[in-house]
Amino acid sequence: MQDLKITLIQSDLHWEDIEANLAMFEEKIWRIGNTTDVIVLPEMFTTGFTMSAHKLAEHMNMRTFKWMKQMADQTGALILGSYIVTVHERYYNRLLWMEPGGNFKTYDKRHLFRMANEHKTYSPGESLLIGTWKGWRICPLVCYDLRFPVWSRNKWDFNARKLNYDLCIYVANWPTARIDAWNTLLRARAIENLSYVVGVNRIGIDGSGIEHNGNSAIISPKGEAIFSTEGDETTKTIELNANSLDAFRDRFPAYMDADEFTIEFEQYEENDYQAG
Repeated sequence: MQDLKITLIQSDLHWEDIEANLAMFEEKIWRIGNTTDVIVLPEMFTTGFTMSAHKLAEHMNMRTFKWMKQMADQTGALILGSYIVTVHERYYNRLLWMEPGGNFKTYDKRHLFRMANEHKTYSPGESLLIGTWKGWRICPLVCYDLRFPVWSRNKWDFNARKLNYDLCIYVANWPTARIDAWNTLLRARAIENLSYVVGVNRIGIDGSGIEHNGNSAIISPKGEAIFSTEGDETTKTIELNANSLDAFRDRFPAYMDADEFTIEFEQYEENDYQAG
């Protein structure tokens, strides 16, 4: 596993305007300049965090999918970001993992933000995505997932003799009002999983009047902020050190004392939730 160059793009978003956002991010990507291995865009980067899925959702292999493929091919980088997808008359807040050459993976946001009624518009995902790129095992997640540590628990694979992932990435539209939780939980996920953690958030006021101030960050496995940025539009490339990660895990193998568990899925109807 070699060092990995990762580029964060923290940006304001054009509310519910797919074409404007694609054009804006294309320009930002071209301004990166130097080569990079991974480019990370915010949650719902084509629209902002909207419940207007009925008018904005795209089928797979259409506009945003093709745009991400083009960006990956032209930069030679893995591109990550979520947008609104419809499949079989259901809507998903879907993260697309797009590699140069067209290989892709998807992750549907598992934890839907009920305080904004996201659970009434979108369907939850049921499987975790851990992909491999440039020798790194990467787990991409979406916004509200950050609050649920069991979902992202980094387990020891006894057959492979290694942890499940080396880098966890959160794409988000996390509001300013709760930014302390964002900053705290990014560090917590890094510490408990002995992994690099990257969080890419948006800035600006969205169409619902919600303010976002970014605080995109890269956190070391020790929980230290390697990079963070607040308030401004920022494109930043940082190189993650593979040897430092391996050395820290060797010196502090806390994963060997982790509790064993399995996740069971159980769906609750909304009236069951309200009844407590």
